[in-house]
Amino acid sequence: MNGNKNTNLSNFILMGLTESEDNQLALFSLFLLIYLITVLGNAGMVLLIRLDPHLHTPMYFFLSHLSFLDLNYSTVVTPKTLEILINSPTYISLWGCLTQMFFFIGLVVTECFFLSSMAYDRYVAICNPLHYPVVMSKTLCHSLITVSYILGFIEALVVVLFTSTLDFCKSNVIHHFFCDTTPILILSCTDTHDTQITIFILSGCTLLVSLATISVSYTFILITILKMQSTSGRKKAFSTCGSHFLGVTVFYSTTLFTYLKPSKSYSVGKDQIASVFYTIVIPMLNPLIYSLRNKEVKQALIRVMQKGARANHLR
Repeated sequence: MNGNKNTNLSNFILMGLTESEDNQLALFSLFLLIYLITVLGNAGMVLLIRLDPHLHTPMYFFLSHLSFLDLNYSTVVTPKTLEILINSPTYISLWGCLTQMFFFIGLVVTECFFLSSMAYDRYVAICNPLHYPVVMSKTLCHSLITVSYILGFIEALVVVLFTSTLDFCKSNVIHHFFCDTTPILILSCTDTHDTQITIFILSGCTLLVSLATISVSYTFILITILKMQSTSGRKKAFSTCGSHFLGVTVFYSTTLFTYLKPSKSYSVGKDQIASVFYTIVIPMLNPLIYSLRNKEVKQALIRVMQKGARANHLR
């Protein structure tokens, strides 16, 4: 494959996580279980929020879209990872690789903006509750979701376009389990400086804007909570924000570790572990975080199940 331009390159080889057949079988079983929980949890959350009128609020509107997003970006990576584990190494075409990269980056960046929108929603709910229905109108909520998707996929398009102009002649072997940017750039035999700078600036701006929004929102939330005289009011406020803050912490800790560093510092082992966490594990954790810690979700689930039981009884 050496010496070929990217336009003539037909396939990459995804090496996956391990070459040990015993480890591959164990990881396949584990990842399949995680993926099934991810699908059931996120699809269930979307369906529950849609079916229960009590959850038709801005907070759960954002949560339903977050679950839809997690379901999709897990699906972009996990099925291919499962294929690699039972059929390693696995071939993927250049354009298949770029397509996976496009959707993965677009969905992850969109999630960053979703999380910042959810933080702003919590800020308005706690710091300005009387105006909450007016401020967090349906128009604003839909606008925030739409803009998040637009920004996410514009960033993904820019990254993919820059990557598609590179020449690949060192090797066609990707030492990773999906087509992420750094493992792809390492294979290029042309200068990737401009591409790396572009990716760093785009990801840096995304993280800066989203983290700044989240940090400012939670600073004002914390100040407002500390000023509350009622202990029950404080507990309710902390409970409302706790799930979101936990989800933000888990998501951003692995994302920052993976993307805000030069490609020269790429480590196959450490980066693959981090990648497994935010591509496969976090989409499973989010519905658990937002449901197990949330009384309203539990009560909505009971209502929907009771409604379904009554409907079956009437038949």
